[in-house]
Amino acid sequence: MRKVVAITILIFTINSLQAQKRRGVEYHQNWDKQKVFWGYYLGFNKKDYKITYLTDNVNVEVASTAGFNVGLIGNLRLHENVSIRLEPGLSSNTKTLTFNHIIGDDKDRVREVNSTYLRVPLLLKLNTDRYNNIRPYIVGGVSYDYNFSSNQNNPDDNYDGEFRMKKNNFMYEIGAGIDIYLPYFIFSPSIRGVFAINDELIRDNNPNSPWTGPIDYFGTRGIFLKLAFH
Repeated sequence: MRKVVAITILIFTINSLQAQKRRGVEYHQNWDKQKVFWGYYLGFNKKDYKITYLTDNVNVEVASTAGFNVGLIGNLRLHENVSIRLEPGLSSNTKTLTFNHIIGDDKDRVREVNSTYLRVPLLLKLNTDRYNNIRPYIVGGVSYDYNFSSNQNNPDDNYDGEFRMKKNNFMYEIGAGIDIYLPYFIFSPSIRGVFAINDELIRDNNPNSPWTGPIDYFGTRGIFLKLAFH
């Protein structure tokens, strides 16, 4: 499904650019002169975890499904080629953790982690000069992520089958994209890398827990495909 969507977007973009080049028309010539403008985005993500260990012979395997992301965009132009962006939105996906070093059945070895985050990225966007109806850019910044699926305050832990993560987290985000000026709107696909700054794991009550005791760092990392419309 993701391949079909990506191919469709690529064909649509190429056809639009070719048509614009033939007509030689520059759309929305005054758009970039606005001080503030708004938009929205939707897209897909693929997230897993970066895990480091305190001891050898420990391995946690992460299998993740494709998730979705949707949100709003507020853009404040600081300079002809520099903007600050706020992109609040929701991001969700599911990961399955397999603790290969634990002897036992799946009840002990496997944990499913369903995560839905409210993400509030504050980003710096650097554009090139516009060429006809396209304008490439790079973007980067930090975000506050609130994990709605966190069970941080649950007194039960992995000994009761509960894998716990923190509610409040911070990420940094980098990416690149292109603004495509179409007759009725501006289409802006981009790809982003998202990486946790803080450790998101809540340790088990027993410091020698085989699930959390050997783990030094546990944080989200992922790739986002964002399709923005203005």
